[in-house]
Amino acid sequence: MPVPRLRTASVAAFLALAAAPLGACGEKPPAAPRAPAVATSAADAGGMAALTEAAKKEGSLNTIALPRDWANYGALIDGFEKKYGIKVEVENPEGTSQDEINALKEHRGGGRAPDVIDVGGSFAESAARQGLLAPYEVAAFDEIPEEQKDPRARWYNNYGGYVSIGCDAKRVKTCPSTFADLRKPEYKGQVSLNGDPTMSGSAFAGVYAAALANGGSFDDIQPGIDFFAELSKNGNFIPVESTPATIAEGRTPISIDWDFLNLGYAEDFRKKGADVDWRTAIPFDGSFAEYYANGVNKDAPHPAAARLWQEYVFSPEGQNLRLGAFARPVLMEAMKENGTLDKAAADKLPTVEGTPTFPTEAQTEKARETVNRNWAEAVPGQ
Repeated sequence: MPVPRLRTASVAAFLALAAAPLGACGEKPPAAPRAPAVATSAADAGGMAALTEAAKKEGSLNTIALPRDWANYGALIDGFEKKYGIKVEVENPEGTSQDEINALKEHRGGGRAPDVIDVGGSFAESAARQGLLAPYEVAAFDEIPEEQKDPRARWYNNYGGYVSIGCDAKRVKTCPSTFADLRKPEYKGQVSLNGDPTMSGSAFAGVYAAALANGGSFDDIQPGIDFFAELSKNGNFIPVESTPATIAEGRTPISIDWDFLNLGYAEDFRKKGADVDWRTAIPFDGSFAEYYANGVNKDAPHPAAARLWQEYVFSPEGQNLRLGAFARPVLMEAMKENGTLDKAAADKLPTVEGTPTFPTEAQTEKARETVNRNWAEAVPGQ
């Protein structure tokens, strides 16, 4: 119902006088700061200075499944600790997105729970539906594209990449560049994923990309499962989780993984002088891009540090650190416009054709249910 206008000068004058003590020109007083555990933005917590002070008093940040060689988490953790003097604890560094969701529930109330999560998009959506995440808008929230965030700010994408095929040219005579290539007999016992797609966001994306390459769609991931079942039956696919260690050992000479990981591995192998010539190809027949989402645990043991961490990883400093490891920051376009993007790092990204499209939440959930139901039987031993 519309509020009726005040019509008399006397009433208006009285209200103006009554409002005068509240601030210059009748401004409303600022709202009282809320406790970090319920604050929905830094301003809601009293501003960045107040949030930072509260986080420093907490002194710690609990994280999980953050390998130092994944999207530059080593540099991000070091940068956060140096900037704020807050110790970052990392539980189960090699864990999966599902491990993170499980930890939110299993460690609830005991002080060990993760304060923040970094998971594949479908896992973030699942955590939000289960009521595990707190709404919190980082300072750059409005600059994050609409399709890359939850409208209630329980999660939002931070960085992403394209599914790619990594290959050790020293162990593989001709490296594959498409999903169709992976069917060739010459790749027997050489093709791997980065984990189990029922647990791992990167492996799930690999199956989705394979579906797109084999007549599937965002609504139909089954052709991707069938593709890996075929590779498993003919001996090309091996149920070994691909890691830098398994690559260096020659156990997983071909790995379907994110381009930012495969490109990062290649750089690390070169720096270390490893006997690996790691090449990366983005398959045109199954082009699939996805972002990883960040969120705050609703019951975070360190609620202020959790929110301060979000501000850091979505700051220009944090986003450029992602870019330095070949991951595409979600704020890349906004940073181009405001001049904060590290252009030299951006120029090193591999060229891709077209504008990526992303499955909807409903499509992703349907795909996850299909993979969870059918993968183990189709691809035994994973």
